[in-house]
Amino acid sequence: METVLTNSLIVFASFFSMEGVAWFTHKFIMHGLLWFLHKDHHQKEIEGFFEKNDFFFLIFAIPGILCLLLGSFYYNLALIMVGNGITLYGAAYFLVHDIFIHQRFKIFRNFDSVYLRAIRRAHKMHHKHLTKHDGESFGMLWIPIKYFKEPIKSSQK
Repeated sequence: METVLTNSLIVFASFFSMEGVAWFTHKFIMHGLLWFLHKDHHQKEIEGFFEKNDFFFLIFAIPGILCLLLGSFYYNLALIMVGNGITLYGAAYFLVHDIFIHQRFKIFRNFDSVYLRAIRRAHKMHHKHLTKHDGESFGMLWIPIKYFKEPIKSSQK
């Protein structure tokens, strides 16, 4: 029982730590040194289904794959659990960012909650900036509280 709890905690800790890694990477790498790969994600029209930005999916997958491979090779259960947490975060990122927010596949269109509206609002504010400078809201799952507040509609002013 203790092993199951320990392994679960490692998976959850790895998953939640990835939000910090994603935020840091998005703010300082994607909007910095590797802007040339991320830039097309901020453009209005993109030719084709794939973007240069999709290379980040592969870049982010490497640590998870390495943890799973090395953990399996050396039979290190903790490393396997870290790989599982990273992989689960990657799946959540794909579902939330690519499918729910950007509607790359036409499913999950009618999901509605305060949290999901906040995610969309924060991401919309991130994408209003078309350059690598002056961005905001670089995370995906941890949303600043200001995005949970309903905006005042012009008819209510």
